[in-house]
Amino acid sequence: MGDPKKFRKKYETPMHPWKKNVIEEEKQLKRDFGLNTQKEILIAKTFLKKYKNIAKRLIAQKTAQGLKEKEQILGKLQRLGFLPVGSDLDQILNLGITDVLNRRLQSVVTKKGLARTSKQARQFIVHRHIVIGDKEITSPSYLISLEEESLVGFKTKSTLASEDHPERVTVEKPKEDKKKEIKTEEPQREEFTEEELAPVKELEI
Repeated sequence: MGDPKKFRKKYETPMHPWKKNVIEEEKQLKRDFGLNTQKEILIAKTFLKKYKNIAKRLIAQKTAQGLKEKEQILGKLQRLGFLPVGSDLDQILNLGITDVLNRRLQSVVTKKGLARTSKQARQFIVHRHIVIGDKEITSPSYLISLEEESLVGFKTKSTLASEDHPERVTVEKPKEDKKKEIKTEEPQREEFTEEELAPVKELEI
C-alpha cells in the first residue's frame, strides 16, 4: 500500500535518459518556458502520453461505453484549451509537448503581459501574487482552463496590483537618436570700394 503521507509520483522516467538530442531539446524547453527542473518536463510528457494511450484505445473501441469515454476525454481537453471544439480522437495524437507547456499558469501569466519573462511569472506565482478569480494558486505548472484564463490576475492585497509598481510591465517607446544638425555658415563676401578695385581693373586691361 505504501506510506499514505508520501505522494504518488506523477511522472515516468525515460528508459534511456542519456540521449543527446533529448537533452538538447529539454534544455531549449527550459529556456523557452522558464522551467527549473527536468521533472516539470517529465510531468508534461507523462500527461501527454496518458491521453494519447487513451485515444489509441478508444479509436478501436466502438461500444457505447467507448463512445461515452470519448466524449468525456474530448470535452476535458477542449476545456483545457488543447483541442478546438469539434475535434476528434486523431487530433489528440498530434499534440506535442509545447501544447501542454503553453497551458501552464506560468505561460499564461507571461502571455497576458502580467510579467516580463517566464522566470518573473514563476516568481510572482510562487510568492502568492497571482490568483484565478478568488482562488490563490502557487503552482506554476497548474493547467489552466479556457474559462479560468480570463480570471487570471494579481491578488488585490498584493503590491503588484498597482499599475505604478516598478515591476509591472510598461511598454516604453524606443528613444530616437536625434542627430545634431551642424549648420555651416557661408563665409560673408567682403565688399570693396571702386578705389580699391581700380588697380585690379588696370591689370585686367
